[in-house]
Amino acid sequence: MEYRPLGRTGLRISSVSFGAWAIGGTWGDVDDKESVAALHRAVDRGVNFFDTADVYGDGRSERLLARLRRERREEIVIATKAGRRLSPHTADSYSEGNLTAFIERSLKNLETDALDLVQLHCPPTDVYYRPEVFDVLDRLVKAGKVRFYGVSVERVEEALKAIEYPGVQSVQIIYNVLRQRPAELFFPEAKRRQVGILARLPLSSGLLTGKMSAATTFAADDHRNFNREGAAFDKGETFSGVDFDLGLEVVEELRPLVPAGVSMGAWTMRWILMQDAVTCVIPGAKRPDQVDQNASAADLPALPPETMAKIRAIYDRRLRAAVHHRW
Repeated sequence: MEYRPLGRTGLRISSVSFGAWAIGGTWGDVDDKESVAALHRAVDRGVNFFDTADVYGDGRSERLLARLRRERREEIVIATKAGRRLSPHTADSYSEGNLTAFIERSLKNLETDALDLVQLHCPPTDVYYRPEVFDVLDRLVKAGKVRFYGVSVERVEEALKAIEYPGVQSVQIIYNVLRQRPAELFFPEAKRRQVGILARLPLSSGLLTGKMSAATTFAADDHRNFNREGAAFDKGETFSGVDFDLGLEVVEELRPLVPAGVSMGAWTMRWILMQDAVTCVIPGAKRPDQVDQNASAADLPALPPETMAKIRAIYDRRLRAAVHHRW
């Protein structure tokens, strides 16, 4: 496992981390016993960074991570998120009272006195233009409730605005071979400001594992079934906003570029880690075997320049017009 610095925090975290959305819910059936086994396998493989949110299973994944921390002696860093519990989810609702209540709830779920990293959970764009919200986070740090804070964003423009605030240590953003825009302007600026970049949806909701087909079906409570057009939350969160059938076609174009004996999922995550501005990728997992495949990305050799050029050409030809201007 490789370890990279997380912004200016002084923390070094695994380049392949563990995304805990799937073990919380909205990804079909999940079994807590299997989820705990997957978490332990992640630590066994050198993963020391776990990303969750208070809304993943209404705190379910936070509580599972608290159990992991009780059962292991290794130092692990747990990042959570706050804000999506708001109803209505509006900029005006990002008040000190609401944010403090969310933090207190996560402290209880995670059984800790201070949260390692708190991220605003894809708030409305207007929040990034309200310094008072970030002042609240600064006060929570000063009070010892939060060690560090960052943001999770939907769009590049939000990321660029967020890093103007000096307390923002990390930005979580969708970045994968199907969503390449963040590398153009945001990555160099984040690197200049020493802000950590956490690449979420690295496997594009599982599409980039190469294991799906037109016949693949999803459970009724799986967002890959009900959110393809953004019915529940931002469309870009499901298959990176790419039409499922188009995504399958692109995967088939990518497949010949994958070396023999290497999983497509690990290979596409290694593509992300070619960016030195990226701190880590955040793949989800529900089973130990999925953890093993994810962790193997850190062991792969660098992709050759000609392969990188071919991947970019496929993006420009097949996907740019559909996704580049939206996020």
